[in-house]
Amino acid sequence: MNFDIRPITPSDAQLIAQWQYADAYAVYSFDREQSAENISYFLDPANHIFAIDDDAGLLAAYCSFGDDGRVPGGDYDADALDIGIGMRPNLTGQGYGTGLTEAIVTFAVTTFRPKLLRVTIAAFNKRAQRVVEKNGFHAISRFHNPNGDPFTIYVRDLSTPV
Repeated sequence: MNFDIRPITPSDAQLIAQWQYADAYAVYSFDREQSAENISYFLDPANHIFAIDDDAGLLAAYCSFGDDGRVPGGDYDADALDIGIGMRPNLTGQGYGTGLTEAIVTFAVTTFRPKLLRVTIAAFNKRAQRVVEKNGFHAISRFHNPNGDPFTIYVRDLSTPV
């Protein structure tokens, strides 16, 4: 599957704000009672959030660049571009993550020209960890957020070929 990254629209934000995930991944679900706040957040240009369409032109995912990709408690002192990623719930676990992440990395490199990319992933999310590792990221630190949940920070040095 190919992915097209584009500016997010209000209709994209409305759809994303309704996404609900199952089982352990429910932590990524959006609170429907805070839908208006979530939509405003997605549309705020300061958050650098983009929509991602699949081959059929349907909203498949979104990504963010900058502070949105950070988790409280992590060490973000190094100069890197943080990336956040969310995939439509019915597409998760279907083998699309590697291609999606590759498209996001390419977009980040051509749009922002960083030297280092960084992603922060919940420790339980082994699928996402495998995906970023396949895309040339490696773990550099582990920490707990203020709620005590464990996370791992991964980086990809763009001066080193994958």
